[in-house]
Amino acid sequence: MNILSRRDLICGFAAAILSPLVPGRAVAQPQAGRPHTDATFLFSNDVHACRMGNGLSPNCAEEGKTDANLLSHIAALNGLERGHWPKEVAGAASGLAGAGHPIARPLGLVIGGDVTDDGGGQTALPHEGTQLLQFSHRYQQGVGPDRVHFPVYVGLGNHDLDQDGQPPRVDWYRRELRDYVELNHRPGVFFKPPVPADNYDVASDCYSWNWGGLHLVQLHRFGGDTAKGAASGLPWLRDDLKTHAGDGRPVVLFQHYGWDSFSIERWDPTKRTFDDDGEGAPHWWSEAERQAMLDALAGYNVVGIFHGHQHETPMIYRRDGLDLFKPKAAYMGGFALVRVTDGFMDVVLGEAVDRGGTVRFTNAFSKVLEK
Repeated sequence: MNILSRRDLICGFAAAILSPLVPGRAVAQPQAGRPHTDATFLFSNDVHACRMGNGLSPNCAEEGKTDANLLSHIAALNGLERGHWPKEVAGAASGLAGAGHPIARPLGLVIGGDVTDDGGGQTALPHEGTQLLQFSHRYQQGVGPDRVHFPVYVGLGNHDLDQDGQPPRVDWYRRELRDYVELNHRPGVFFKPPVPADNYDVASDCYSWNWGGLHLVQLHRFGGDTAKGAASGLPWLRDDLKTHAGDGRPVVLFQHYGWDSFSIERWDPTKRTFDDDGEGAPHWWSEAERQAMLDALAGYNVVGIFHGHQHETPMIYRRDGLDLFKPKAAYMGGFALVRVTDGFMDVVLGEAVDRGGTVRFTNAFSKVLEK
């Protein structure tokens, strides 16, 4: 396990001033007509803000879904730009293209769903949920030790979208969370959101944006989700990719469900539970839904998909021709640090160690990108 200490952070900050280029590596040039790309960003998932009134929802304290743990997570994220990309991870060479290079200031933090533990913080009558309020007080760009210091790109998961209100306001919990996404990311003629998207789908609340020649897409629970009356984002996604990534530029997508065993488990009638061996109905999303999403991505330069849903285990794996990345849950300190350039993509997964901003890197990945 690789620990980034306070001393490392201070040294990294000094090196960032003195050493602006990755030593020994030629800088790749973008394809003609395509903007230059060198984007460093953060990803995290499963915040599970758990505040209910003046306390926590049942079992949240026992599971570690506490404000103290979120503050440790935020300290870790805010401190990363003062460090270096690790040369070693988990006792072995990291293999990162930028190993030893100072970490640039992240352009943003992308959230891969489950920002709240229980539909925003359910209440009997419609008003602002206390869990959504807690999330906004921590994961909205601000100053000081209790807020993230970067723009935050919000994504929703099953814990945000599955809760039903009392009739006739069955959808109001979902609407509250979707309104929050819209207010933060949907540009309008008279209203500029704090973190504007370049392309926003009003029907599905999926959205996309660009950092130089890198195209990024937020798909919430998953691309094509129609549960609880949701509008599928796949028609929008197909048009978005055709319009914004038809020139072959790299694309990164974010959603809640992945291709890991938990995300694709099915009902096992013998054991009467959902598991890896089940052959019945899918628990979260189906093979047909995954194939529909793959069909929409076919022909585009998708360099990675980042997801959440499973909490305990950091994962870097490959399925159906896609590189997939899943950190630990945010309330467990998990995050991904990512850099995409014209020539390579580096990803390192890590977790917060303490309230002082110390982090432990656990998994690393690097690949050359086609020009």
